[in-house]
Amino acid sequence: MELFNSNRKLEHWPYASPPTITAFEFERWNAHKWRRWMAKNWPLSIIASCIYLLLIFVGKRFMKNRQPFNLKSTMIVWNFLLASFSTCGFIRTFPELYQVLSGPNGFHRSVCVRDTLHESSIFWAWLFTWSKLFELGDTAWIVLRKKKITLLHVYHHITVFIFCWASFSDWEPILRWFGIVNLSVHSLMYSYYMLKGLNVPVPRSISMCLTSLQMSQMICGIFVNAYAVYVKSKGEPCARSEEGINLHLMMYGSYLILFANYFYRAYIHQKPRKKEL
Repeated sequence: MELFNSNRKLEHWPYASPPTITAFEFERWNAHKWRRWMAKNWPLSIIASCIYLLLIFVGKRFMKNRQPFNLKSTMIVWNFLLASFSTCGFIRTFPELYQVLSGPNGFHRSVCVRDTLHESSIFWAWLFTWSKLFELGDTAWIVLRKKKITLLHVYHHITVFIFCWASFSDWEPILRWFGIVNLSVHSLMYSYYMLKGLNVPVPRSISMCLTSLQMSQMICGIFVNAYAVYVKSKGEPCARSEEGINLHLMMYGSYLILFANYFYRAYIHQKPRKKEL
């Protein structure tokens, strides 16, 4: 599998010259060095995921005969940090996508053409990839509070982390869509969790909207991938690998099925109440 080949050739994607988005000093970094490092060391994502699964098993055994931890304050801080990161990441990366979409043949270029890249965007894309390792910590709060861990939760966290790591080094234009949409959804999602932790009354409809947004994110991922398939089927150039298309279609398709199933069980299918005697 070329996407998981440590020695694969990395396509060149030069920065916009002159840049139209000014990078902060901390966003100026050796992106190409880290790109090569992550391509070479992608197996670390598999190792980290295996450790993650092991820690879930060990954690559940550890908590078996113990009382759930009260982690309310810790979780408020955790969700605040992730909401803040997602918001900052969206603010710093969306302008580049907007510039591309605003130009001639914008949507096509946003999916298939390597241009209009800026240091700030690739820096936040790198942080975004590492944030998926950090987000594995979401599961710790579930285990330590003795809550139910779902297949959706574990599968989603592991596959997002592995695919983000493997995809980062390819620097495909379509990754803008994946990252920016995810950052926007997560900025709202973690803000919602934080407000719930602060006992702010949040209507059930907000929770339904968030799950709907997550499903919309999957539909968006499928759509932009399908567009890349359409372009390549006509024999036209598109900066997408066949393997990347297939893996991301599989990933987004499976997420959509799992999130739709969750939405149905949580908000539509209601168990009949027992009649009172």
